[in-house]
Amino acid sequence: MERKRVCFLLKVRQDRLEEYKLRHQAVWPDMRDALRESGWHNYSLFLREDGLLVGYLETDDFEAAQERMARTEVNARWQAEMAPYFEDLDDRPDEGMRPLPEVFHLD
Repeated sequence: MERKRVCFLLKVRQDRLEEYKLRHQAVWPDMRDALRESGWHNYSLFLREDGLLVGYLETDDFEAAQERMARTEVNARWQAEMAPYFEDLDDRPDEGMRPLPEVFHLD
């Protein structure tokens, strides 16, 4: 099965940008392991200076990968710590990831 490419947008609070970047320089090893084991591959985050966060990953099934992560204890801890960094997500950043439709891909 070919992996699907997934891209999503979130908005980081302007007053928390630097701290958000620092937190992602030291993502917990157990969080990294949980992402891999849940089916998240080639996962990247890109942050624009106004707080626009672009996420990209490859996975066989995005909904299933999200569900597997949601069942992990480390994800619950990570999401609780990350929630204050985001705008308009009701303290659930993992639920704000809505995939964008792909309109072009050059392999």
